[in-house]
Amino acid sequence: MTLIVRSTRRNSAQRLYLAAALLFFCGITVCSRSLPQQPASGSATGQSAISVTTDLVVLPVNVTDRDGNFVSGLALPNFRVYEDGRLQTVTSFQQEDTPVTVGLVVDHSRSMGPKLRNVAAAVYAFAQSSNRQDEMFVVDFNDNVSLEPPGGAPFTNDPQILERAVSAVSARGKTALYDAVAEGLKHLQLGHLDKKALIIVSDGGDNASGYNYSQILGLARRYQVTIYAIGLIDSNEEENPKVLARLCKDTGGIAYFPGSEESVTDTSKQIARDLRQQYTLAFPPEKTNIAHPFRKIEVNVADHGHGKLRARTRPGYFGTESKQSPAPYERSAS
Repeated sequence: MTLIVRSTRRNSAQRLYLAAALLFFCGITVCSRSLPQQPASGSATGQSAISVTTDLVVLPVNVTDRDGNFVSGLALPNFRVYEDGRLQTVTSFQQEDTPVTVGLVVDHSRSMGPKLRNVAAAVYAFAQSSNRQDEMFVVDFNDNVSLEPPGGAPFTNDPQILERAVSAVSARGKTALYDAVAEGLKHLQLGHLDKKALIIVSDGGDNASGYNYSQILGLARRYQVTIYAIGLIDSNEEENPKVLARLCKDTGGIAYFPGSEESVTDTSKQIARDLRQQYTLAFPPEKTNIAHPFRKIEVNVADHGHGKLRARTRPGYFGTESKQSPAPYERSAS
Protein backbone atom coordinates (compact mmCIF):
# COMPACT_ATOMS: atom_id res chain seq x y z
CA MET A 1 0.00 0.00 0.00
CA THR A 2 2.80 2.37 0.84
CA LEU A 3 4.19 2.02 -2.70
CA ILE A 4 0.87 2.98 -4.21
CA VAL A 5 0.37 6.06 -2.01
CA ARG A 6 3.86 7.35 -2.74
CA SER A 7 3.97 6.39 -6.42
CA THR A 8 5.57 8.73 -8.93
CA ARG A 9 4.58 9.22 -12.57
CA ARG A 10 7.02 6.46 -13.47
CA ASN A 11 5.30 4.06 -11.09
CA SER A 12 1.92 5.08 -12.48
CA ALA A 13 3.08 4.24 -15.97
CA GLN A 14 4.32 0.88 -14.78
CA ARG A 15 1.00 0.21 -13.09
CA LEU A 16 -0.88 1.07 -16.25
CA TYR A 17 1.39 -1.21 -18.27
CA LEU A 18 0.89 -4.10 -15.84
CA ALA A 19 -2.87 -3.58 -15.79
CA ALA A 20 -3.05 -3.56 -19.58
CA ALA A 21 -0.93 -6.71 -19.75
CA LEU A 22 -3.18 -8.39 -17.20
CA LEU A 23 -6.31 -7.47 -19.16
CA PHE A 24 -4.73 -8.70 -22.39
CA PHE A 25 -3.82 -12.04 -20.78
CA CYS A 26 -7.32 -12.44 -19.36
CA GLY A 27 -8.83 -11.64 -22.75
CA ILE A 28 -6.76 -14.35 -24.39
CA THR A 29 -7.80 -16.83 -21.70
CA VAL A 30 -11.51 -16.04 -22.10
CA CYS A 31 -11.39 -16.18 -25.89
CA SER A 32 -9.48 -19.42 -25.94
CA ARG A 33 -12.07 -21.06 -23.71
CA SER A 34 -14.91 -19.88 -25.91
CA LEU A 35 -13.50 -21.49 -29.09
CA PRO A 36 -14.97 -24.86 -30.06
CA GLN A 37 -12.80 -27.90 -29.68
CA GLN A 38 -11.22 -29.10 -32.94
CA PRO A 39 -11.35 -32.81 -33.75
CA ALA A 40 -8.23 -34.68 -32.77
CA SER A 41 -7.81 -35.88 -36.35
CA GLY A 42 -7.57 -32.33 -37.63
CA SER A 43 -9.99 -33.13 -40.48
CA ALA A 44 -12.43 -30.28 -39.97
CA THR A 45 -11.32 -28.46 -43.09
CA GLY A 46 -11.68 -31.54 -45.26
CA GLN A 47 -15.11 -32.31 -43.85
CA SER A 48 -16.29 -28.80 -44.63
CA ALA A 49 -15.14 -29.07 -48.26
CA ILE A 50 -16.88 -32.41 -48.67
CA SER A 51 -20.09 -31.01 -47.22
CA VAL A 52 -20.13 -28.15 -49.70
CA THR A 53 -19.57 -30.49 -52.64
CA THR A 54 -22.21 -32.96 -51.49
CA ASP A 55 -24.85 -30.25 -51.07
CA LEU A 56 -24.59 -29.03 -54.66
CA VAL A 57 -27.08 -30.16 -57.27
CA VAL A 58 -24.98 -31.04 -60.33
CA LEU A 59 -26.66 -30.75 -63.74
CA PRO A 60 -25.12 -32.12 -66.94
CA VAL A 61 -26.82 -30.12 -69.70
CA ASN A 62 -26.85 -30.93 -73.42
CA VAL A 63 -27.67 -27.95 -75.65
CA THR A 64 -28.79 -28.47 -79.24
CA ASP A 65 -30.11 -26.26 -82.01
CA ARG A 66 -33.30 -26.85 -83.99
CA ASP A 67 -31.48 -29.39 -86.17
CA GLY A 68 -30.30 -31.40 -83.17
CA ASN A 69 -26.67 -30.33 -83.39
CA PHE A 70 -24.65 -29.69 -80.25
CA VAL A 71 -24.06 -25.99 -79.55
CA SER A 72 -20.66 -25.15 -78.07
CA GLY A 73 -19.15 -21.91 -76.84
CA LEU A 74 -21.95 -20.83 -74.50
CA ALA A 75 -21.23 -19.06 -71.20
CA LEU A 76 -22.95 -18.93 -67.83
CA PRO A 77 -25.08 -15.84 -68.69
CA ASN A 78 -26.75 -17.92 -71.44
CA PHE A 79 -28.32 -20.23 -68.83
CA ARG A 80 -31.19 -19.89 -66.38
CA VAL A 81 -31.82 -22.67 -63.84
CA TYR A 82 -35.15 -22.94 -62.01
CA GLU A 83 -36.06 -25.18 -59.08
CA ASP A 84 -39.82 -25.52 -58.64
CA GLY A 85 -40.20 -22.34 -60.70
CA ARG A 86 -37.73 -20.26 -58.66
CA LEU A 87 -34.57 -18.90 -60.27
CA GLN A 88 -31.41 -20.39 -58.74
CA THR A 89 -27.88 -19.04 -58.40
CA VAL A 90 -25.42 -21.21 -60.32
CA THR A 91 -22.17 -21.42 -58.35
CA SER A 92 -20.22 -23.71 -60.68
CA PHE A 93 -20.08 -23.75 -64.48
CA GLN A 94 -17.93 -25.82 -66.82
CA GLN A 95 -18.13 -25.94 -70.58
CA GLU A 96 -15.19 -28.20 -71.38
CA ASP A 97 -15.17 -31.97 -71.77
CA THR A 98 -15.73 -32.93 -68.13
CA PRO A 99 -14.89 -36.50 -67.03
CA VAL A 100 -17.66 -38.72 -65.72
CA THR A 101 -18.06 -41.86 -63.62
CA VAL A 102 -19.83 -44.41 -65.84
CA GLY A 103 -21.30 -47.82 -65.11
CA LEU A 104 -22.01 -50.20 -68.00
CA VAL A 105 -24.90 -52.49 -67.00
CA VAL A 106 -24.91 -55.43 -69.43
CA ASP A 107 -27.67 -58.03 -69.77
CA HIS A 108 -26.41 -61.65 -69.87
CA SER A 109 -29.77 -63.38 -69.70
CA ARG A 110 -30.54 -66.28 -72.04
CA SER A 111 -32.19 -64.07 -74.70
CA MET A 112 -28.99 -62.03 -75.07
CA GLY A 113 -26.82 -64.98 -76.18
CA PRO A 114 -26.55 -64.15 -79.91
CA LYS A 115 -25.93 -60.46 -79.18
CA LEU A 116 -23.12 -60.55 -76.61
CA ARG A 117 -20.23 -60.53 -79.10
CA ASN A 118 -21.44 -57.25 -80.57
CA VAL A 119 -22.16 -55.91 -77.09
CA ALA A 120 -18.56 -56.55 -76.02
CA ALA A 121 -17.34 -54.72 -79.13
CA ALA A 122 -19.68 -51.83 -78.34
CA VAL A 123 -18.30 -51.55 -74.78
CA TYR A 124 -14.77 -51.44 -76.20
CA ALA A 125 -15.77 -48.72 -78.67
CA PHE A 126 -17.46 -46.69 -75.93
CA ALA A 127 -14.36 -46.77 -73.74
CA GLN A 128 -12.14 -45.75 -76.67
CA SER A 129 -14.40 -42.79 -77.43
CA SER A 130 -14.62 -41.58 -73.84
CA ASN A 131 -12.61 -39.05 -71.87
CA ARG A 132 -9.32 -40.57 -70.74
CA GLN A 133 -10.07 -39.43 -67.18
CA ASP A 134 -13.43 -41.22 -66.99
CA GLU A 135 -13.98 -43.80 -64.25
CA MET A 136 -15.68 -46.91 -65.68
CA PHE A 137 -16.88 -50.29 -64.52
CA VAL A 138 -19.11 -53.15 -65.73
CA VAL A 139 -22.10 -54.80 -64.06
CA ASP A 140 -23.02 -58.18 -65.62
CA PHE A 141 -26.41 -59.67 -64.82
CA ASN A 142 -28.83 -62.51 -65.54
CA ASP A 143 -30.56 -64.17 -62.55
CA ASN A 144 -27.69 -62.82 -60.49
CA VAL A 145 -25.76 -59.57 -60.50
CA SER A 146 -21.98 -59.61 -60.82
CA LEU A 147 -19.58 -56.73 -60.38
CA GLU A 148 -15.94 -57.69 -60.59
CA PRO A 149 -13.53 -54.83 -59.78
CA PRO A 150 -11.21 -54.48 -62.82
CA GLY A 151 -7.77 -55.58 -61.72
CA GLY A 152 -8.81 -55.22 -58.09
CA ALA A 153 -9.57 -51.51 -58.52
CA PRO A 154 -13.11 -50.09 -58.40
CA PHE A 155 -12.73 -48.33 -61.79
CA THR A 156 -10.73 -48.42 -64.99
CA ASN A 157 -10.48 -46.58 -68.32
CA ASP A 158 -8.84 -49.48 -70.18
CA PRO A 159 -11.08 -50.60 -73.10
CA GLN A 160 -9.63 -54.13 -73.12
CA ILE A 161 -10.33 -54.71 -69.43
CA LEU A 162 -13.93 -53.57 -69.88
CA GLU A 163 -14.39 -55.74 -72.96
CA ARG A 164 -13.08 -58.79 -71.09
CA ALA A 165 -15.44 -58.09 -68.19
CA VAL A 166 -18.40 -58.31 -70.58
CA SER A 167 -17.10 -61.41 -72.38
CA ALA A 168 -16.33 -63.31 -69.17
CA VAL A 169 -19.97 -64.14 -68.42
CA SER A 170 -22.07 -66.44 -70.60
CA ALA A 171 -25.72 -65.84 -71.48
CA ARG A 172 -28.14 -67.87 -69.36
CA GLY A 173 -31.06 -67.65 -66.99
CA LYS A 174 -33.58 -64.90 -66.31
CA THR A 175 -33.25 -61.11 -66.15
CA ALA A 176 -32.69 -59.16 -62.91
CA LEU A 177 -32.50 -55.77 -64.61
CA TYR A 178 -33.62 -53.59 -61.69
CA ASP A 179 -31.27 -55.33 -59.25
CA ALA A 180 -28.38 -54.74 -61.64
CA VAL A 181 -29.23 -51.05 -62.00
CA ALA A 182 -29.36 -50.77 -58.20
CA GLU A 183 -25.89 -52.31 -57.95
CA GLY A 184 -24.63 -49.88 -60.57
CA LEU A 185 -26.11 -46.90 -58.71
CA LYS A 186 -24.48 -48.14 -55.51
CA HIS A 187 -21.05 -48.51 -57.10
CA LEU A 188 -21.24 -45.06 -58.71
CA GLN A 189 -21.13 -43.54 -55.23
CA LEU A 190 -17.53 -44.73 -54.88
CA GLY A 191 -16.49 -42.47 -57.76
CA HIS A 192 -14.62 -39.21 -57.34
CA LEU A 193 -16.33 -37.25 -60.13
CA ASP A 194 -19.40 -35.04 -59.90
CA LYS A 195 -20.98 -36.31 -63.13
CA LYS A 196 -22.38 -39.83 -62.93
CA ALA A 197 -24.12 -41.98 -65.53
CA LEU A 198 -25.28 -45.53 -66.18
CA ILE A 199 -25.53 -47.17 -69.60
CA ILE A 200 -27.87 -50.15 -69.78
CA VAL A 201 -27.42 -52.68 -72.58
CA SER A 202 -30.48 -54.92 -72.51
CA ASP A 203 -33.80 -55.85 -74.09
CA GLY A 204 -35.59 -54.18 -71.15
CA GLY A 205 -37.30 -57.21 -69.67
CA ASP A 206 -37.21 -58.01 -65.94
CA ASN A 207 -38.43 -61.24 -64.37
CA ALA A 208 -36.04 -61.85 -61.46
CA SER A 209 -35.53 -58.61 -59.47
CA GLY A 210 -36.33 -57.67 -55.90
CA TYR A 211 -36.43 -53.98 -56.81
CA ASN A 212 -39.23 -52.33 -58.76
CA TYR A 213 -39.27 -49.38 -61.16
CA SER A 214 -40.26 -46.68 -58.66
CA GLN A 215 -37.47 -47.68 -56.28
CA ILE A 216 -34.86 -47.58 -59.03
CA LEU A 217 -36.04 -44.20 -60.25
CA GLY A 218 -35.98 -42.87 -56.69
CA LEU A 219 -32.40 -44.00 -56.23
CA ALA A 220 -31.27 -42.55 -59.56
CA ARG A 221 -32.81 -39.19 -58.74
CA ARG A 222 -31.48 -39.15 -55.21
CA TYR A 223 -27.93 -39.80 -56.41
CA GLN A 224 -28.17 -37.43 -59.41
CA VAL A 225 -27.46 -40.11 -62.04
CA THR A 226 -28.30 -39.86 -65.73
CA ILE A 227 -29.25 -43.15 -67.39
CA TYR A 228 -28.77 -44.11 -71.03
CA ALA A 229 -29.84 -47.34 -72.70
CA ILE A 230 -29.06 -49.39 -75.77
CA GLY A 231 -32.16 -51.50 -76.34
CA LEU A 232 -31.54 -54.68 -78.33
CA ILE A 233 -35.01 -55.68 -79.45
CA ASP A 234 -35.93 -58.66 -81.64
CA SER A 235 -39.63 -59.24 -80.87
CA ASN A 236 -39.07 -61.54 -77.89
CA GLU A 237 -42.08 -61.69 -75.58
CA GLU A 238 -39.86 -61.07 -72.53
CA GLU A 239 -38.62 -57.74 -73.91
CA ASN A 240 -39.84 -54.41 -72.56
CA PRO A 241 -38.35 -51.46 -74.47
CA LYS A 242 -40.83 -49.05 -72.88
CA VAL A 243 -39.13 -49.49 -69.50
CA LEU A 244 -35.78 -48.45 -70.96
CA ALA A 245 -37.24 -45.43 -72.72
CA ARG A 246 -39.09 -44.32 -69.60
CA LEU A 247 -36.12 -44.72 -67.27
CA CYS A 248 -33.87 -42.69 -69.56
CA LYS A 249 -36.41 -39.91 -70.03
CA ASP A 250 -37.06 -39.69 -66.29
CA THR A 251 -33.34 -39.21 -65.56
CA GLY A 252 -32.33 -36.93 -68.44
CA GLY A 253 -30.71 -39.55 -70.68
CA ILE A 254 -31.63 -41.11 -74.03
CA ALA A 255 -32.69 -44.62 -75.00
CA TYR A 256 -31.36 -45.87 -78.34
CA PHE A 257 -32.84 -48.80 -80.23
CA PRO A 258 -30.43 -49.76 -83.04
CA GLY A 259 -32.06 -51.19 -86.12
CA SER A 260 -29.43 -53.93 -86.46
CA GLU A 261 -26.82 -55.54 -84.26
CA GLU A 262 -24.08 -54.07 -86.45
CA SER A 263 -25.06 -50.54 -85.37
CA VAL A 264 -24.64 -51.20 -81.63
CA THR A 265 -21.05 -49.98 -81.78
CA ASP A 266 -22.06 -46.74 -83.50
CA THR A 267 -24.72 -46.23 -80.82
CA SER A 268 -22.20 -46.64 -78.00
CA LYS A 269 -19.97 -44.03 -79.65
CA GLN A 270 -22.94 -41.66 -79.87
CA ILE A 271 -23.53 -41.99 -76.12
CA ALA A 272 -19.84 -41.28 -75.48
CA ARG A 273 -20.15 -38.10 -77.54
CA ASP A 274 -23.32 -37.10 -75.71
CA LEU A 275 -21.55 -37.41 -72.35
CA ARG A 276 -18.59 -35.36 -73.56
CA GLN A 277 -20.65 -32.63 -75.23
CA GLN A 278 -22.18 -31.30 -72.05
CA TYR A 279 -22.17 -28.18 -69.97
CA THR A 280 -21.96 -28.84 -66.23
CA LEU A 281 -23.87 -26.50 -63.93
CA ALA A 282 -24.20 -26.74 -60.15
CA PHE A 283 -26.19 -24.84 -57.56
CA PRO A 284 -26.89 -25.17 -53.82
CA PRO A 285 -30.42 -26.51 -53.21
CA GLU A 286 -32.91 -24.45 -51.28
CA LYS A 287 -33.04 -25.36 -47.60
CA THR A 288 -36.34 -26.41 -46.09
CA ASN A 289 -37.52 -27.70 -42.73
CA ILE A 290 -40.35 -29.74 -44.23
CA ALA A 291 -40.35 -32.86 -46.33
CA HIS A 292 -40.11 -31.96 -50.01
CA PRO A 293 -40.53 -35.11 -52.11
CA PHE A 294 -39.36 -34.10 -55.57
CA ARG A 295 -37.95 -30.80 -56.76
CA LYS A 296 -38.51 -30.05 -60.42
CA ILE A 297 -35.68 -28.52 -62.42
CA GLU A 298 -35.94 -26.51 -65.60
CA VAL A 299 -32.99 -25.14 -67.57
CA ASN A 300 -33.54 -22.41 -70.15
CA VAL A 301 -30.81 -21.40 -72.56
CA ALA A 302 -30.72 -18.55 -75.04
CA ASP A 303 -28.16 -17.15 -77.46
CA HIS A 304 -29.04 -14.66 -80.18
CA GLY A 305 -26.49 -16.11 -82.57
CA HIS A 306 -27.98 -19.62 -82.62
CA GLY A 307 -31.73 -19.10 -82.78
CA LYS A 308 -33.98 -21.31 -80.65
CA LEU A 309 -32.01 -23.72 -78.45
CA ARG A 310 -33.06 -26.80 -76.49
CA ALA A 311 -31.54 -27.84 -73.16
CA ARG A 312 -31.77 -31.43 -71.95
CA THR A 313 -30.98 -32.34 -68.35
CA ARG A 314 -32.41 -34.28 -65.45
CA PRO A 315 -36.03 -33.27 -64.70
CA GLY A 316 -35.40 -32.93 -60.98
CA TYR A 317 -34.07 -34.50 -57.82
CA PHE A 318 -35.14 -35.56 -54.35
CA GLY A 319 -34.39 -33.04 -51.59
CA THR A 320 -32.43 -34.16 -48.56
CA GLU A 321 -35.55 -33.95 -46.41
CA SER A 322 -37.52 -36.22 -48.72
CA LYS A 323 -39.15 -39.35 -47.32
CA GLN A 324 -40.64 -40.41 -50.63
CA SER A 325 -37.72 -42.22 -52.21
CA PRO A 326 -36.72 -45.63 -50.86
CA ALA A 327 -33.88 -46.23 -48.45
CA PRO A 328 -30.67 -46.92 -50.37
CA TYR A 329 -30.44 -50.48 -51.64
CA GLU A 330 -33.33 -51.75 -49.53
CA ARG A 331 -34.82 -54.51 -51.63
CA SER A 332 -38.53 -55.13 -51.68
CA ALA A 333 -39.88 -58.49 -50.66
CA SER A 334 -39.68 -60.99 -53.51
